[in-house]
Amino acid sequence: MSDSSVSSATTAPGAAPAAPGLVAMAAALAEGSVSARRLTEEALGRIAAAQPELNAFRTVRADAALAEADAADRRLAAGERLPLLGVPLAVKDDMDVTGEPTAFGCAGSFPPKTADSEAVRRLRAAGAVIVGKTQTPELGQWPFTEGGAFGETRNPWNPAYTPGGSSGGSATAVAAGLVPAALGSDGAGSVRIPAAWTHLVGVKPQRGRISTWPEPESFNGLTVNGVLARTVADAALLLDAASGPHPEDLHRPARISAVEAARRTPRRLRIALSFGMPFTATPKSLDPRVRSAVERLAGRLESLGHEVVPEDPRYGPIGLTFVPRATSGVRDWAARVPDPALLDPRTHEAVRTGRVLGGLALRVSRRAEAGLRWRVGEIFDRFDVVLTPTTATPPLRVGALAGLGAMATDRAMIAACPYAWTWNVLGWPGVNIPAGLTGDGLPMGAQLLGPADSEPLLLALAAQVEAVEGWGSVRPGR
Repeated sequence: MSDSSVSSATTAPGAAPAAPGLVAMAAALAEGSVSARRLTEEALGRIAAAQPELNAFRTVRADAALAEADAADRRLAAGERLPLLGVPLAVKDDMDVTGEPTAFGCAGSFPPKTADSEAVRRLRAAGAVIVGKTQTPELGQWPFTEGGAFGETRNPWNPAYTPGGSSGGSATAVAAGLVPAALGSDGAGSVRIPAAWTHLVGVKPQRGRISTWPEPESFNGLTVNGVLARTVADAALLLDAASGPHPEDLHRPARISAVEAARRTPRRLRIALSFGMPFTATPKSLDPRVRSAVERLAGRLESLGHEVVPEDPRYGPIGLTFVPRATSGVRDWAARVPDPALLDPRTHEAVRTGRVLGGLALRVSRRAEAGLRWRVGEIFDRFDVVLTPTTATPPLRVGALAGLGAMATDRAMIAACPYAWTWNVLGWPGVNIPAGLTGDGLPMGAQLLGPADSEPLLLALAAQVEAVEGWGSVRPGR
């Protein structure tokens, strides 16, 4: 692999050169055909060129990243090899990076952090170069990445549309080819939704797989850290590098090898095809384009030898347990903001709700989790995997939810995204895979959902589908 081949991967005709895949980039660095400094300089150049239009980054660490790249090159020259040594990556701006503020989508002057979060520490231990921190809506609350603190983050497939949220900055950065992969976080679909709307693989792992430290658990166990990449192999490599507990984490799942899992062909599986939505007392319906895309994938799975049967999980009253956990988490995060007066009115409403529900209702909702796992998990007595849409609609237009009140925003985002949040309540893994494009070129996604610790099976199945779908080679042209 020559230096020029690694650094000149392209998107659709007319698009700017994009980052090669994570696996290819790491291999080129290890064999010495390209330098970490060159890859980092190119990533920084792409970011600078795209930022005025796409606005993927809240913080760009140009000088620090180049210094890290130079250090990586010295280590490579000395014969050291690590999984991500010298690879430029991005992380979402709810993760601490030493010397940088963690604004989490909020306005105001935040102090620089004095230590890396555990997930970032593990990326550094694997040799990664952190080029910057990506945009997220205020406290990660919404499936769009917009806010008064930073403006609008746009979808590289069509900048008139949102990439989704709340890991929208990470999704845009990867889909546009600014970096080969990125970390995000997922509290109600916040990795899977933007992955669906930008044609990416998005992995929400088992709770605790990637540490959320300095939070022992995030948003009362709803939020986990996850990965976004263009291919399953890239996602698996980043997942393995970022995974592992901090000594004070509350959740410590058994160790897995995502890379090995992504190389395995799964046995013949029994897959439940589910279009049913959990009860929310709000109107919602499935866009026929999304339904058709997921049905096409179901047919693809059958052609690969799997059995696909229509069946819905028994969600029951799961929605009643989500709201206390989510709003209490918003309340806790909002208390750390330097100037609460700058928060969105919808955030203030969530804080008020969190204060009301943060006592008995929160304790009851946590105790209900075991029963809900039993109720929903019954489907895995009969099926290996559940296949659902990731969202009910294709991407929304930028500004579609701007200026709405709290209730109207909740209703609109539930209508667009009713499928992902249940797995956050349960703490189980899910993987978004690309499901195709609408007639006007907007991405759609489907979820592969499993029970506890099922990432290896989900990744093996996703890789099998990718081998025949070839989605990693399909990129946006801007």
